[in-house]
Amino acid sequence: MKCFLFFLCSFIAASSFAQTYLSIAPSLTNSPGTTAGKSNIAVELGRQRDVFSLGLDVGKTTMGKMSGRDTSVYLELRPNLNVFQQGRFTNTFTAGIGGIFHAKEDFMTELTSGIEYAYTNKVHFNVFFGQYFYSGKYSASDVTFFGISAMFYFAASSAGPLIKH
Repeated sequence: MKCFLFFLCSFIAASSFAQTYLSIAPSLTNSPGTTAGKSNIAVELGRQRDVFSLGLDVGKTTMGKMSGRDTSVYLELRPNLNVFQQGRFTNTFTAGIGGIFHAKEDFMTELTSGIEYAYTNKVHFNVFFGQYFYSGKYSASDVTFFGISAMFYFAASSAGPLIKH
């Protein structure tokens, strides 16, 4: 518990130099079903400091109609690293962890890579692909996805890459 509080306080202190962003990210999975069943949506609110960002993501694993209780809503913590930058383009890497409400496979992790384009200092677009891993008490599954996102920084972005060319 002390270790968790230390990291939380460190993140809050580091956030004072960070920029706040809001992102919306629709995507499609390669799972069987209708287009609505394959469609996902996510909204992320986070803070970025230099090459690292940390966001809280809320979304739906499917936009298809559910019979009974909705088991598609999730909440995820998404750390992101800007690995390489060339001009206005940045290669991104994200590893997320979260939970899906009321689902049998309620634990979720994510690995994503993307190519981000800085349209302006406040507006960025990202093309991304990755994989979600779901697990529960008796079963586990995974699915790959492809999507686009639009990110709005509330102040001009000064994020840089980990490696500059």
